[in-house]
Amino acid sequence: MTLLSKTECTALRGFAILGIFLHNYLHWLGPMVKENEYQFHEKNVDQLLSLMFNPNWELPLQLFSFFGHYGVPVFLFLSGYGLVLKYESGLSKTPIAETSNPFLFVWYRYKKLFPMMLLGFVLFAMLDWTTPGHHHWKWMDIIAQLTMTINLFPDPDHIIWPGPYWFFGLMIQLYAVFILLIYKRHWGYVVGLMAACWLIQMLCFGDPEGDAINRIRYNCIGGMLPFGMGVLIARYQGKLLRFNNKTFHAAMFVVSILAILQMSMNFTLWLWVPFFIVLFHIALVKLLPNIVVLGLEWLGALSSAIFVCHPITRKIFIPISRSGDIMDGLVIYIVATILLGMLFRKIFKSNIW
Repeated sequence: MTLLSKTECTALRGFAILGIFLHNYLHWLGPMVKENEYQFHEKNVDQLLSLMFNPNWELPLQLFSFFGHYGVPVFLFLSGYGLVLKYESGLSKTPIAETSNPFLFVWYRYKKLFPMMLLGFVLFAMLDWTTPGHHHWKWMDIIAQLTMTINLFPDPDHIIWPGPYWFFGLMIQLYAVFILLIYKRHWGYVVGLMAACWLIQMLCFGDPEGDAINRIRYNCIGGMLPFGMGVLIARYQGKLLRFNNKTFHAAMFVVSILAILQMSMNFTLWLWVPFFIVLFHIALVKLLPNIVVLGLEWLGALSSAIFVCHPITRKIFIPISRSGDIMDGLVIYIVATILLGMLFRKIFKSNIW
């Protein structure tokens, strides 16, 4: 018996993609509070607090703008969780070659990600170059994106375009970490990696808005905490099943919300926010009515397609919101992204792809 069912895992993907594709639209709008994703900006925290103490109808949108990017740690948690179930638990049969050769393991994962990224990247580039304010790609940036190594290059804020596609490079790094340092190794390796990655980020304590922390968090060091959580919970979920009840989930839900709000206020604690983000989403999916979970499961099944296509729909419809009609542009963007995601999913599943 697993702690999270297949339906619940897919629903968590629904939560994650909802936060990501709303955040990636809203945070580009001037009135919205900006996030602390790669760097810690105290002014963003101050603005969020001001909005929370003086709420208006835009507050839910402001919260998605500030917190929506935390869908990424949820995806990383699910990746770690799924890798253990697939390759360590014996719940599914996989080719021996996938785990006996680290290079082949990463190569298989790359081949699965590449077609999705390529379709989105090419279509976005075609749209971008035919609309105002297009990005000026350099040939090395294009190669780095296609090889999923762009995260390693300097000035990631300005060379990764469209922004969300940095995630593909992050996943390739974590697949390599898994097969080289985690697969069927003692839990101490996982905890040691999580601690080491935290300590590396802590070295940036004196410059929380600097380039060092920014580059670190574009790479696997910044994502090791939720990924490692997924690995550990998958391995020891049998011992956690005793806590699989509504009372515990309700308590975890409340504690997680309070911890997320409090820990977002300073740099040191901010590094641990993804831990409670994961707990919050697990508690929420356990507490929600089945009908809502099924709706999120449907959205989660589209998550990879929505992730790939949402930069395209954002580019098309965000001028509506920037002209002052925030909700008009947002609603059209949501509907168009889901519909295009359904089309992309059919393409991904077709025999020609």
